[in-house]
Amino acid sequence: MKNFGRVLRLALRYRLTVVGVVASALMVAILWGANFGTMLPFVKVVFQGESLQQWVDREIAGAEREAAEQAARIAELRREMADAPPERQRTLESRISGAESRQAAARYAEGIYRWLKPFVERYLPSDAFKTLIVVSLVLIVGTLLKDVFLIINNVLVARLTQLATFELRKLFYRRTLRLDLATFNDEGTTDLMSRFTYDMENVAGGLDALFGKLVREPLKMVACVAGAAWICWRLLLVSLLIAPVAALALRWLAKTLRRANRRAMEQMAQLYNVLEETFRGIKIVKAFTNEQQERNRFHLRSKEYYKKALRIAGYDSLSHPMSEMMGIFMITLALLAGAWLVLKGQTHLLGIRMSDRPLSLEWLLLFYVLLAGAADPLRKLSEVFSRFQGALAACERIYARLDRQPAVRDPDAPLACPRHHRELAFEGVGFAYHPGQPVLDDVTLRIPFGQTVAIVGPNGCGKSTLANLVPRFADPTGGVIRLDVPIASLRLRELRGQIGLVTQDPFLFDDTVLANIRYGRPRASREEIIEAAKRAHAHRFIESELPNGYQTVVGTLGGRLSGGQRQRIALARAILRDPAILILDEATSQIDLESEQAIQQALEGFIRSRTTLIITHRLAVLSLADRIVAMEAGRIVDVGTHEEMLARSGLYRRLHQLQFEDLRRSA
Repeated sequence: MKNFGRVLRLALRYRLTVVGVVASALMVAILWGANFGTMLPFVKVVFQGESLQQWVDREIAGAEREAAEQAARIAELRREMADAPPERQRTLESRISGAESRQAAARYAEGIYRWLKPFVERYLPSDAFKTLIVVSLVLIVGTLLKDVFLIINNVLVARLTQLATFELRKLFYRRTLRLDLATFNDEGTTDLMSRFTYDMENVAGGLDALFGKLVREPLKMVACVAGAAWICWRLLLVSLLIAPVAALALRWLAKTLRRANRRAMEQMAQLYNVLEETFRGIKIVKAFTNEQQERNRFHLRSKEYYKKALRIAGYDSLSHPMSEMMGIFMITLALLAGAWLVLKGQTHLLGIRMSDRPLSLEWLLLFYVLLAGAADPLRKLSEVFSRFQGALAACERIYARLDRQPAVRDPDAPLACPRHHRELAFEGVGFAYHPGQPVLDDVTLRIPFGQTVAIVGPNGCGKSTLANLVPRFADPTGGVIRLDVPIASLRLRELRGQIGLVTQDPFLFDDTVLANIRYGRPRASREEIIEAAKRAHAHRFIESELPNGYQTVVGTLGGRLSGGQRQRIALARAILRDPAILILDEATSQIDLESEQAIQQALEGFIRSRTTLIITHRLAVLSLADRIVAMEAGRIVDVGTHEEMLARSGLYRRLHQLQFEDLRRSA
């Protein structure tokens, strides 16, 4: 509930809309209760054939007569009390007190009817049937007004719900972007997608229920219950004896529903995972003819979600019968107690005073009508009970991720970050994704500014991990990395603003070529973008081979382009950034020889006057390096030029021989 309160605070920022929601709901409630109040004139006019003027006069006369009778009764009891023995006097005092209460009630009723009399005489006809017509018109107009305010309320509730969800979605997205890469790698994106979609829909449903029916329907109940309490509040308390039992049952049901909804949301996230894996790997699925296996996997996940959704439906089905039985018990108690008081002409029930004056039949009927009017909102509340519990469960899941602090974040007192100009240094750096399983162990390396260093080694030796520590995609578990100053003392935005990155699988957005290159520097002009494309040897194919040139949409993940084209656009994006440090992580490992040669030509001019890290095993790219670093099992085993490494490093010679044999076979 605490997390839903945080969503509620987002909604309460829109004060005018909240005021409009409450005001319109209040008007709906007042008109709801007032419409039920018109039942009393109907009863009077239809069943007794008298006008309201006649009814008011009769009630005034009856109240005067009752007051006079109680006054005479009080006088008689006081005379009797003067001669009564002490033990008898206590009984007489109780009777006098009761008579005084009835006399006061009669005078109070007389005052109300006398206040009402001028309005009735001035505005209502004296004929019974005409009075019925007026009351009917009042009922129609009241219902029309109620419906107008109901429409306004629904529109304002929808606006408030969407605004609050909009703010929550933006906040969640902003916090998600701050999370470190390890979170995305370890937990994947499907769980996040589930929280962004399915969970957000549940939150919106809960807000809609809260500001809609959970505000409006209780107010309608209050209007009816207040009217019933005005008629006879003690009889109302008798009818509510069942309420504590119902409240305990609903509390148990709320906890159960919330737990069931949370499990269903977790299962939906797993279902999203199956969909994402299947659709992303559809080429492999079809190539290995495993459609049946994927259908079975989807069937199992869907079946699990079906079972949990069915369990929610089962619990949800209890809410309506519980509220209905509560209403039936409430009205039954009121019916039996009220019937006893009216039929017997009593003011006490089981020795307990229920009213100061005996209830009339018409007032008792109105009491029952108002209780029925309170039961309908209760029924509607039961309909949104499950939605609200689902929203509470969704808020717990959303805020569990939203409150997570990233492992990599800005320092409390960051240093100034001038452009890199001295050296990039790794000093005793260690790193482990999991405790006790080091990936890097005591790595020490100094790279002067402007030098190009290639890092080679077998798969899993820690090459890419070492490169990922430079932009602080993760922080080392030991040692220090310096970019002139310790990088942990720099703001992430300023540090990463000096780094250009081209990866093995270049990621392109489903946008134009121009927008994908401009992603490297959002404020770059078109001329600067074209110049970057030329330096990356991408301009010619963009203009001559793509249907709309720079305005060509590349498709999801750049799927409408070849691997070499994607790689050169990614390189143009990095060139446009004009970074002080360039990191090429297997940037040419999956492209053809022609594209590799084009990229190498682009790099030869670009890597001057900047520090470059090349993670590769391709001989052509190694020729760009001033030094080569050989790594094995998370350690640096040798550093030198190509010729030096061939002469003294057995690991490098082995890697070189394997690459040479691959080239010979491919030739």
